[in-house]
Amino acid sequence: MLVVPNQHVTSVNELEEEHHATVGHLIRTTKVVAQQLGIGETGFRLVVNMGADAMMSVPHLHVHILGGRKLGWPPG
Repeated sequence: MLVVPNQHVTSVNELEEEHHATVGHLIRTTKVVAQQLGIGETGFRLVVNMGADAMMSVPHLHVHILGGRKLGWPPG
């Protein structure tokens, strides 16, 4: 599942103090979405890709919510 803020921010590298509320809301929203998906209590992972080596393909800040199964470590 993806959570995407309405305010356009290209990437983590573009974050400024003015984005503080947007990023806070973005992270808090992941909690709500995880609860709606039924994975809020069992656990989930948040992923934010940054740059070509991380396979960032959408030039807009967004958070991937991963869950619903046991996740391994290290990721990738």
